[in-house]
Amino acid sequence: MIIELLAAGAAPQNKFGFVEAMEQGGLIAQSIFSVLVIMSVGSFYILITKFLEQKKVMGQYSQISAFWRSNSLKEGAAKLEKNSAWRQMVDDGLDAQENHSKMANSLEAHDWMHGSLARSEASINTKLAGGLPFLASVGATSPFVGLLGTVIGIYRALINIGLAGSASIDKVAGPVGEALIMTAIGLLVAVPAVLSYNWLQARNKKIAELLSGFATDLLANMNSNGAVKPAVAPVAAKAPAPKA
Repeated sequence: MIIELLAAGAAPQNKFGFVEAMEQGGLIAQSIFSVLVIMSVGSFYILITKFLEQKKVMGQYSQISAFWRSNSLKEGAAKLEKNSAWRQMVDDGLDAQENHSKMANSLEAHDWMHGSLARSEASINTKLAGGLPFLASVGATSPFVGLLGTVIGIYRALINIGLAGSASIDKVAGPVGEALIMTAIGLLVAVPAVLSYNWLQARNKKIAELLSGFATDLLANMNSNGAVKPAVAPVAAKAPAPKA
């Protein structure tokens, strides 16, 4: 009994784990893992930056009420934050209105300003959509990148079985574990990317609706020489301080 215990203790112990799987996988497994890490880091970077950008645009929309309470578009533009999407649309509309009188050929002012506002709106939407194709690509391709690691791991397991002449656990567990790890990592990269893409797209759609409505109101206001304005809530008057 003592001899058997000593023999068992002296037997080599095979280590299994993520680090060992990467070491056994060699350069190919490490390269695939590096690609998945880059995809994941890029996805979270785009998620954070685009969320902050969208939050800023939505926060600037709160200034629209003060804009419409102004006596003119130029006066209202001064109340909007500089370099904001809403200020850009107002400036582009005013430039289009000013440049229309300089044209030699007669052109409907409505069509000219409508096209200018539509172009401004499209440029803002394009900027907000920047980076989202990367999220879509990561969500679509990262499972297949992980699957490539799975295929290579299984292939190595089969080679070890053939060289050993038997499907012993110590020859198969390492490569198969590597294969399962790569599959799991590919899915962990893909799921957040897909969810982030759909969430950001939904927020961009909401912003696009606000931009479209604002462009319509701007066009109506300019074509009516300021007579048409959207209804805005009046500024609430401050309650008088209580008398002592």
